[in-house]
Amino acid sequence: MAKEDILQQIEEMSVKDLAELVEMIEERFNVSAAMAAPVAVAAAPAGADGDGGAGGGAETFKVVMTSAGQKKIQVIKEIKEITGKGLKECKELADGLPATIKEDVGGDEATSIKEKLEAAGAEIELQQ
Repeated sequence: MAKEDILQQIEEMSVKDLAELVEMIEERFNVSAAMAAPVAVAAAPAGADGDGGAGGGAETFKVVMTSAGQKKIQVIKEIKEITGKGLKECKELADGLPATIKEDVGGDEATSIKEKLEAAGAEIELQQ
């Protein structure tokens, strides 16, 4: 199976299925997705304040959605799950872009939120 085929199948999966897949990979290969998260977090804000992530885990981020993408309903469902807000509020966030989904979140949580929303089809920026 070609790598491109695998990526295409992953793109078509629901967020729940992706989460289950990650758990299965972690168990089978005795690895943790959390190991990769600090690298992604350090790369995302580079250049924002010039310190390149030297502050460690004390940094907080703002998760901003710049596009809801083609699967807006899935994105709205993810926003609802992440924020706990009502459906109407989540739809308003998806309609009024750019929209701040969550503020003052740690690096790991910000990365997790970004991955969930991107898996649903949204475009996300992490801002310090």
